[in-house]
Amino acid sequence: MSVMRQPGAAAPDMANGLQVLQPGGWPQPKGYANGMMADGRLVVTGGVVGWDVSGRFGDGFVAQVRQALENIVAILAEGGARPDHLVRLTWYVVDMDEYVSNLKALGKAYREVIGTHYPSMALVQVVRLVEPAARVEIEATAVVPR
Repeated sequence: MSVMRQPGAAAPDMANGLQVLQPGGWPQPKGYANGMMADGRLVVTGGVVGWDVSGRFGDGFVAQVRQALENIVAILAEGGARPDHLVRLTWYVVDMDEYVSNLKALGKAYREVIGTHYPSMALVQVVRLVEPAARVEIEATAVVPR
C-alpha cells in the first residue's frame, strides 16, 4: 500500500524492488495501481485466454478468468517470474456487463491465483477475440529484480 506524497514521487520500495506510483492527493485505487516502477529483467506474455492444456475453455466468465490467470502464472514461471513481479495487466473482455456483474467472484479468483498484489491494470471491451469461445484475454508484464 502506498502513502500519499507529492506529485511525481514514487512510493517507498516494495517487496521485489517494485514501487507503486500514487500521485499525492489522488484517491487510492481499489484492486489496481495507478502506476508501477521496477528495475530488472522484463517478462511479458501475449494475450492469454482461459483454456486448459487441452485447449478446453472454462465454463463461464469467472472460470475463464481464473484459468487465464493460472496460465499467466505458468508462463511467468517459465521466465523465472512470480505473480508478485507483475507490473501491468491488460484485460480484454467481450462483455463489460459480464465483468461488472461478477466483480466479487472475480476478486476472489484473482486473490486465489495472484494473491493481494495489484499491479497497474487496464480493462477494455472488444467486439470479439480470436478464439470464438473466449470471454476474456489478458496480457501480462512482469519485472524480475536484478
